[in-house]
Formats: sequence, C-alpha cells, structure tokens
Amino acid sequence: MNSWTEYVDIYCERTMPGMWNEPLNAVSNLAFVISAIVVFNLYRSDRIPVVNLLIANLAAIGIGSGLFHTFANEWSSTVDVFFIATYILIYLYAANRHFLKLNVPWSAGLTVLAIPYTPIAATGIGMALPWIGGSSVYGAINLLIYGYGVFLWKRHPALARRLLVGAIVLSVSIAFRTADHMVCPAFPLGTHWAWHLLNALMLGWMIFALRSHIVEASRGYSPETRRHFEHQDTDHVDKP
Repeated sequence: MNSWTEYVDIYCERTMPGMWNEPLNAVSNLAFVISAIVVFNLYRSDRIPVVNLLIANLAAIGIGSGLFHTFANEWSSTVDVFFIATYILIYLYAANRHFLKLNVPWSAGLTVLAIPYTPIAATGIGMALPWIGGSSVYGAINLLIYGYGVFLWKRHPALARRLLVGAIVLSVSIAFRTADHMVCPAFPLGTHWAWHLLNALMLGWMIFALRSHIVEASRGYSPETRRHFEHQDTDHVDKP
C-alpha cells in the first residue's frame, strides 16, 4: 500500500521533490479562487443554495490543487481529486433537478450513475485516443456536458448554448493538459498551468449557466427561449 506521503511526479514542470518545484502549476491555482470570488460577488444577493455551494467548491478546487502542486504526494493528490469530484457530482445533481426537472430520487439516481459511467467512458476514450492518457477521465465528463447541451437544445436553447460553450472551453483545456508531457522537451514549464486557467474560467462559466437558468425559470422562460417556441408555433400554422 502506498504511503500518504509518497512522492508523486506526473507533470512536466516538476523535476524533483520540493514544495516549490512546480511554481507555475501551483500559483496558477489562484485562478480558481479568483473565479469563485468574482462569481460570488456577482450573485451573492441571489442566495441560491446550490450556486453558493458550487462557488465554495470552486474555491476549494483551487486550494486542493494548490496543495497537490506544492506537496506533490498521495494525500494532497486525494484532496485535489476529492474537490473536483464533489463539484462534478453537485453540478450533475443540480442539472438533473433544474435542467431536466427530475424529482429528487431520479436526480440522485442519475448522479450516482455517473460514478460507474466515468471509468467506463474513460476507458473507451483511452482506447480510441491512446495519446490522451489520464485526461480521458475529464473527456468522459466533457461528453456528458456535450450530451446535456444537445439534449436541451430544443427545449432550452439559451441554456444549451451556454453548456456547449463550457464544453468547448473544457475541450481546449483538456488539450493543454494532454500536451503537458508532449511539449516538455522543448518547453520545460509544460502546459498544465493553462489547464488550471481555462478550467477556472470554465467552472465559473458553468455556475453562470446554472444560475441563469434557475433565475430565468423562476421568472418564466427567457426572451430567447420564448422567441424560439413562438417561432416553432408559427412554423406549424397552416398558410392559406
């Protein structure tokens, strides 16, 4: 069994043990905290519990990842993964409740299914794209975001577009994460820091997408969604 303090070296920038052997990877995690602060200041008056929970989790991702890129051992890696996983599960549950309008048991059940889905989908992605490496797990999550965006396109076009924008940003972010060791011989700093910056932007954007939909739903459909349905209605009117 691995010790909690066993050294972990999986990124280009790190060349030896030591708290500050990944300075760029470590400092770039401040982007998550900054993103959380910005989103909190924008929506603090809304008092939407799930939004506030995700904002707190976003800041925690920055702290957890910062710990991992400084201590670089098993316990800090576990903290890092824990906060990422909790953000994903909370968001999936919120998506099932607010986007799909499912009840609590169904929302929770679909969220739990994401646990076996992720390694299965990641294995498939890894087989199809062997160069993607460990990023296949995030590719599996990204497929879910694309899936929700496509599924909701007709019913909630504004929300669907926001989700697809988030998925596209995550796609670019995954590309930077995957390229870290590929570019390492020519660029010793690697590209993992860009993964942090883009993810901070993307996770903040996903909170914006959720919050916007919740607020719009509480006030009725957004003007854009309303126009979409009106356009569909006129298409079905018999012309003389």
